[in-house]
Amino acid sequence: MSDASLDVVGIGNALVDVLSHAEEEFLIKHDLVKGAMTLIEADRAEALYDVMGPGIEMSGGSAGNTMAGLASLGAKGAFVGKVRDDQLGRVFAHDLRAMGVEFKTPMGAENSEPTGRCLVLVTPDAERTMNTYLGAATGLTAGDIDEAQIASAQVTYMEGYLWDRPGAKEAFLKAAQVAHDAGRKVSLSLSDSFCVDRWRDEFLDLAENQVDILFANEDEITSLYQVDNFDEALQHVRNHCEIAALTRSEKGAVIVSGDEVHIVDAVPVDRITDTTGAGDLFASGFLHGVTNGFDLHGAGRLGAIAAAEIISHFGARPETVLSKLID
Repeated sequence: MSDASLDVVGIGNALVDVLSHAEEEFLIKHDLVKGAMTLIEADRAEALYDVMGPGIEMSGGSAGNTMAGLASLGAKGAFVGKVRDDQLGRVFAHDLRAMGVEFKTPMGAENSEPTGRCLVLVTPDAERTMNTYLGAATGLTAGDIDEAQIASAQVTYMEGYLWDRPGAKEAFLKAAQVAHDAGRKVSLSLSDSFCVDRWRDEFLDLAENQVDILFANEDEITSLYQVDNFDEALQHVRNHCEIAALTRSEKGAVIVSGDEVHIVDAVPVDRITDTTGAGDLFASGFLHGVTNGFDLHGAGRLGAIAAAEIISHFGARPETVLSKLID
């Protein structure tokens, strides 16, 4: 795939993250499902935003975070996602472009829904609970897919969260078809075990028939196959896609491809501050390895390094230039 002008194109919900610390009692009081990503409407987003404690706002979204990580590693990447031409939308676009990520999806008109945001509450155990108002992100359609851009990338990477909206689903499938027609790879992150519960049958079909590189954590992959333990899930997934990169928090990761199984240790950190974006950044490192000729274990090691950087601080975008960590 040496003729590719891009390493990875990421397709996902373009969101601005609002991150704040919270105690367990806050989650209970406001009926929040700890550790989950819950879709909410505008009124709920406003009400929750009003009661959140002091925090920070930064460009986010799962695939957007992955693309930011790839850029920090020195990769050539592009992002496809929908924002409105409003203040948050312009901030989102500026942030990505400033990192070196190509972003040219047409912005939504002034009368469209505002740019989406994800309200992230981080409890003392560093677990993140996300409440997402998708807003303009729901406007992504197949018409926003630039076929030439997709065909020029070694890998097209998509977040499972996209499957919650019909138009985005069509965009996802169109991009996958274009990528495969061009002899490229298609990658999918399962995103969230609750997302898997909503779309299990369709995700199974994707894993078997559309996806070359699958990302999932332990909860997501056991949910996908409705099994009780990780080893059972591993035996299923090894027959369904070319490569599965399965993360297991402090246990590291397992990379499986047919008869190949690679155990990748987690990279130690002094203190886990915030797990937001750990899976997104693991995908950054792994895809950077795959697109640069690393073997599967080596790619997994890059993923572990990137994930360790992101959980050592607040927020889901790198604070250290990741390429400096892998030399």
